[in-house]
Amino acid sequence: MSVVPPMEALLAEELPEGPGWQYEPKWDGFRCIAVRSSSTVELWSKSGKPLGRYFPEVAAMFERLKAKSFTIDGELLIDRGGELSFDALQMRLHPAESRVRKLAAETPAMFMAFDLLASGRAKLAGKPLADRRAALDEMLAEEDDPMLLLSPATTDRTQALGWLKRSGGALDGVIAKRLDEPYRSGERAMVKVKQRRTADCVVGGFRYGKGSRTVGSLLLGLYDARGLLDHVGFTSSIASVDREAWTRELEKLVSPPGFTGDAPGGPSRWSTERSTEWQPLKPSIVVEVLYDQVTGRRFRHGTKLLRRRPDKAPKQCTMEQLRHPLTPAELKQLFRP
Repeated sequence: MSVVPPMEALLAEELPEGPGWQYEPKWDGFRCIAVRSSSTVELWSKSGKPLGRYFPEVAAMFERLKAKSFTIDGELLIDRGGELSFDALQMRLHPAESRVRKLAAETPAMFMAFDLLASGRAKLAGKPLADRRAALDEMLAEEDDPMLLLSPATTDRTQALGWLKRSGGALDGVIAKRLDEPYRSGERAMVKVKQRRTADCVVGGFRYGKGSRTVGSLLLGLYDARGLLDHVGFTSSIASVDREAWTRELEKLVSPPGFTGDAPGGPSRWSTERSTEWQPLKPSIVVEVLYDQVTGRRFRHGTKLLRRRPDKAPKQCTMEQLRHPLTPAELKQLFRP
């Protein structure tokens, strides 16, 4: 069965105004496309990797539904102690099946549905969002499984601004979609507004701490338009209790060249002997960092390490993330009704 790349979003300063927009909460979970064909259920991550092995209870839930054939875009979420937990999602990506089964029983995941790309023999991806959403509402009205949820949606910008003010924790911001647009798989055809600026980066190298053999900072990279990994900054906000484990993992990944485009330690009047010493890594780890400003396609200051993103492929971490948030005027040019 072919993988469907999910539709992605452009970062904007403000929610777009005017008629023809639908607003939805941006959930802080694992993006997932669920595909059922007859008796087979497949769960696909944003990076195109199968997730069914790690969320067997969700696959089983889809097998129980009355609908027998569909493709749904949504988000995997886990409620732990009354709060949605991204850490609990990350714990699922474990090599031992027995551990996965234990976690699935203790903290079962939910699926928050927000788009329907196919239903039965009907191919809906080419239809306007208004039609797809109506079909999704109709389909889920026939189901009563508590693990399958319908994401709220509104055309009221004021209500969406209320969601944005409450973002953080379960909500990662607000998404805006054109009601007259088809599902543009693999394209940045939605708009997202977040309360804070974050980026998913590849760890392309690291430096040891001063006078230490444990990691001091992670060197961050993003892929440019040519497919080269450019160094864009660093993060040193690694918890002390985690540094030894990080060091052991990173040392196993040491492999030149690390960065294939702009690399750390290039010529600079601020360079020191230490600033040019770094360990190149195989680009396999993705982390999410919080940053303040971007100058010359680099983070102006050090960033804050928020979490690892095992659900994202390194190649998905591109320079597009560092483009300035689109202004309302720019949005109007891109999404003309």
